Amino acid sequence: MSQSDPSPLHFLESPRQDPEVVAVPIRVREWGEIYGDYRQSSAADQSARCINCGNPYCEWECPVHNYIPDWLRLIRQGRLFEAAELSHQTNTLPEICGRICPQDRLCEGACTLNDGLGAVTIGSIEKYITDEAVKQGWRPDLSHVRPTGKRVAIIGAGPAGLGCADILVRNGIEADVYDKYPRIGGLLTYGIPPFKLDKQVVETRRQLMEGMGVKFNLGVEIGRDIKLKQLLDDYDAVFVGMGTYRYVDGGLPGQVLTGVIEALPYLIGNIGRVLRQPLPDFDFKSMEGKRVVVLGGGDTAMDCNRTAIRQDAFSVTCTYRRNEANMPGSRREVKNAREEGVEFLFNRQPVEILGDDKVEGVRVVETRLGEPDENGRQRPEPVPGSETTLPADAVIIAFGFRPDPPAWLTDAGVATHDDGRLKVGENGSLAYQTTHEKIFAGGDMVRGADLVVTAVFEGREAGKSLVQALL
Repeated sequence: MSQSDPSPLHFLESPRQDPEVVAVPIRVREWGEIYGDYRQSSAADQSARCINCGNPYCEWECPVHNYIPDWLRLIRQGRLFEAAELSHQTNTLPEICGRICPQDRLCEGACTLNDGLGAVTIGSIEKYITDEAVKQGWRPDLSHVRPTGKRVAIIGAGPAGLGCADILVRNGIEADVYDKYPRIGGLLTYGIPPFKLDKQVVETRRQLMEGMGVKFNLGVEIGRDIKLKQLLDDYDAVFVGMGTYRYVDGGLPGQVLTGVIEALPYLIGNIGRVLRQPLPDFDFKSMEGKRVVVLGGGDTAMDCNRTAIRQDAFSVTCTYRRNEANMPGSRREVKNAREEGVEFLFNRQPVEILGDDKVEGVRVVETRLGEPDENGRQRPEPVPGSETTLPADAVIIAFGFRPDPPAWLTDAGVATHDDGRLKVGENGSLAYQTTHEKIFAGGDMVRGADLVVTAVFEGREAGKSLVQALL
């Protein structure tokens, strides 16, 4: 078989082969990424497994609609730089999405070969393309772009803000990004643990974007260091992509006890310690020797589970009110957590956190799935007489997050929905334009807490609306 002309049955001749994974006894003692890298030959071999469906379901299930079969073909043919250029036509952060997207329920889950033959390793190849291309000297080519004289201030250096900046500079619009943290990335840097995303990957992306002309103003908090009015006066438009940081309060009795911890501050405090760059207001909390109970079933809960394991917790138990099939997070992350020693209790709903001054346990009740809710998911219903108590020294609440727009934004006339999400595209305005004509928004503040890749998509789409509005 030649690289340019694979056998039509290569997907049978060469089975799915993921990159090597660090052994469990080693990986739980360190903070590095657990997945290895493809070599050129293995990336080409796995790319050649794609059968080039007439209707590429993988593209449709990808929130940014990556040209997946096309860049798989380019990698098979050894055309790395072309693959990198094509990958960046749809995604601002391909090397990051390749690491942290739940491919098992997106592109790879939709792969035709996933039905018993092993889906193409799309995520690992996506990661390989940019990682290897950058190592070999590839950089985004903006030599054809001509300045327009237009300027946009972007508030938030997370996935939505970076996606927006990417589109703007490619269209000759100056993009100045403001963020209160000392590094770019938002939760990519401070929320996602380094065993899933090495922070040097984010720093490399910063260097790439600075090379494209994006300017980052870090450690600058809007409303404190710079007023929104100043940005509105100095720029042609403002984009807001600040994410969601207000945690969903379960309203459990005992939630105020010592030892009850919110997921995000816990993760941020730990990452600050690992980076040796602690952030104010986010103290490091060690789970060493403790019986830890994590409440929730999404990827944030998995991050907390696996972080506590690496902090040498005595035990880590994760409770979720539905069954495993209904968990919202990545199946891969559940598998990794289970391998690393996390115990899962499905169909368990917390009722009360127990203790006098500090946590001593969690009372849970068994559930069964009943009628569908407004989103089509079966509602968990308590089973009478099934309450039990889980002993615990620490409880981490990971029920999810909601938008919490600052007063300086709403005071400027930006309207919100009842749940705090920003209203955009209403009353004939452009897509992603808020009720203030000069302010656009996208990502979790508009959609609600979702995936990194959907925030990238919305930031890019908002960038296109800004191009439409300004040029």
